[in-house]
Amino acid sequence: MDLGMARANVVGVGRACRPGGVVFAVRWWHTRGLILPDAGCFMRGIVLRDVVAGVLLSCLSFGPVVAEEIRPPTSREDIAISFSPVVKAATPAVVNIYASRVVAERVSPFAGDPFFDQFFQDFGQVQPRVQNSLGSGVIVSGDGIVVSNYHVVGQATEIRVVLNDRREYAAEVILGDEESDLAILRLNGAKDLPALSFRDSDSVEVGDLVLAIGNPFGVGQTVSSGIVSGLARSSVGQGRGYFIQTDAAINPGNSGGALVDMQGRLVGINTAILTRSGGSNGIGFAIPSNLVQTVVRQAEAGANRFQRPWAGVTGQAMDAAMAEALGLDRPDGVVLSEIHPESPFAKAGLRPGDVVLSLDGAPTNTPQEMIFRLAARGIGATVPVTYFNASGAHAADVMLVAPPDTPPREAVTITADVALRGLSAARINPAVQAEMGLPMGQTGVIATAAEDLAARIGLQAGDIILAVNGQPVETTADLTRIAAEPSRRWAIDLIRQGRKMQLQFRL
Repeated sequence: MDLGMARANVVGVGRACRPGGVVFAVRWWHTRGLILPDAGCFMRGIVLRDVVAGVLLSCLSFGPVVAEEIRPPTSREDIAISFSPVVKAATPAVVNIYASRVVAERVSPFAGDPFFDQFFQDFGQVQPRVQNSLGSGVIVSGDGIVVSNYHVVGQATEIRVVLNDRREYAAEVILGDEESDLAILRLNGAKDLPALSFRDSDSVEVGDLVLAIGNPFGVGQTVSSGIVSGLARSSVGQGRGYFIQTDAAINPGNSGGALVDMQGRLVGINTAILTRSGGSNGIGFAIPSNLVQTVVRQAEAGANRFQRPWAGVTGQAMDAAMAEALGLDRPDGVVLSEIHPESPFAKAGLRPGDVVLSLDGAPTNTPQEMIFRLAARGIGATVPVTYFNASGAHAADVMLVAPPDTPPREAVTITADVALRGLSAARINPAVQAEMGLPMGQTGVIATAAEDLAARIGLQAGDIILAVNGQPVETTADLTRIAAEPSRRWAIDLIRQGRKMQLQFRL
């Protein structure tokens, strides 16, 4: 040990065994101690603090060195020295997940030649292939409830979960939500398992120490340390979601693993990284625990899909020009551009042009942040809202509700021997908008499934049908009536993935 470079704190002074001596007990940063006799008469009776050991060496003559007893860290200061107690408490609840699914793969007769493949993408025999994926998960309930990522297990046909102690369980997905990238699993026959408790993710601050636990590259359970390097990250991927950013190393295989604090509580579920090489560049993202906890509660209540509260509003983040026009000193909040007449925000008194500054006491500076706050609270909660308009700042309470299924969706499936046989469709309402990911102002009729003849003529689930043979389609009754009309030539006007197009065919 280079004593000249170490700092020490004097923790006790006692009388030496011979005249003129003073004994100092010095605690080093790594919890080992030294007993230093014969300190020199000029130091007698003085309690030193933060003494540089190099200074002591200039006037002390050392006797035998005695190491103090090594003990596990018990305080915040000790944990800063070793993460071992946190790791021992948290790792038993983090699992390795091995998932597989059968996918249809078209075998190219051109042996994968890129030149010919670009012209014959749909040419060749379709064969089934088993696709394997690797990830991690977190046990959040002793009876076998596990949280992971949707992209790890959402489409899996077989899931095997391996615990830290090598026990293995078959698992099934009981709730999957692709938008939040969360999936809830139930381990078959599991009981009395170790589980992590949730921390309020709103209490997390930039600079907090965290550990990422998972199974990177399948090498086995691995722990990496870092800090919370950012909050409220919503500009990830396509701008969907709301994440905690960390510089703890996250690599392929860590997906679905735990991000824990220094008390071993779950802060978030690791889900994504920004990388050019495929490995960790120190920019990782985790889904906040508050949202995870809400999804788990719905799964435990028997839901098989995550239902978000319906806001019934659209808006945009405030910028400097808008803030100046509204008389705000800085660009905070979300400006509401459109409000549905049945929106709970409309019922609470908000109008288009109002600026939502906070939800439930937390700031809302982007639409994604606002959506996260609502989803984390869940349906049935009452949320205090602070908003601003031309008359000043206001407060209101908003009751969070499920999207209303009105007007009735009037779902139909055409089974008669007509042009659109095999088409299932529904009238668009707020509930259908939420299920199909449609914009709030969208109306009309949407295809929910296309089979048989409807699939052969090119219709797909998600197509919004505007007109058939020039006749507008506003309800499912319109659709079934027009489909029954005799005709040899057909033209269907529709919107697919935001683009208008027309399908033409003959029967």
